[in-house]
Amino acid sequence: MTPRKIALVTGASRGIGLAVAKQLAKDGFDIWLNYHSNHQAAQKAKTEIESFGAKVTLLPFDVADKDAVHAALNPLLEKDTPYALVNNAGIRRDNLLVFMQDEDWTKVIGTILGGFHNVTKTVLAAMIRAKGGRIVNIASTAAHAPVPGQTNYSAAKAGIVGATRSLALEVAKRNILVNAVSPGFIETEMLEGLPMDKIMPLIPLHRLGKPQEVADMVSFLCSDKASYITGQAFQVNGGVAM
Repeated sequence: MTPRKIALVTGASRGIGLAVAKQLAKDGFDIWLNYHSNHQAAQKAKTEIESFGAKVTLLPFDVADKDAVHAALNPLLEKDTPYALVNNAGIRRDNLLVFMQDEDWTKVIGTILGGFHNVTKTVLAAMIRAKGGRIVNIASTAAHAPVPGQTNYSAAKAGIVGATRSLALEVAKRNILVNAVSPGFIETEMLEGLPMDKIMPLIPLHRLGKPQEVADMVSFLCSDKASYITGQAFQVNGGVAM
């Protein structure tokens, strides 16, 4: 029997990350599920994902903390190598730049871009030795279309798109494919506090997206059907940015 491949998904105890982890479990992956600190949500997610026949390893750490990333992942990497890495962990701290606290700038950049760096660099050497793998980075429509009050978030997500393309060039010869998925306005906790009355008219499909619709794109990019795709950013946004 062919052993199941492993997928490491960050920020996967809820929202888009959880939908991705569930879908990859359905696709035949065992899941290394990272989350920050909500142990109850993580345990619930673990139970749900295991119902699809997957083995789930819970990994509580802050992706922005390099030492914590190393402490959690290095012992696992001595024995196993994830075939897929989905960098999903992210936060919002919205405000107009003129009023934005320095901490809110550095926290968002540190979690999204710093987290991408810390986790990807830690896993990448093992992927290179394995001569294959998939890296999918969750960006955002904010990387492609401006949203007032989100200079920190937009900067971080635009950085993710740029980093995706550069890394794709670096590792293509090792058969590691690197792509980004840019969700639009998806029904998750990340929409809290946004002016939905102003946002809804901007969406040509006149509805919010569902986490599963993002997960389906990630699933495709981690599958054999996407074996000739790398360095791309796919927008799943109902047409809000074309």
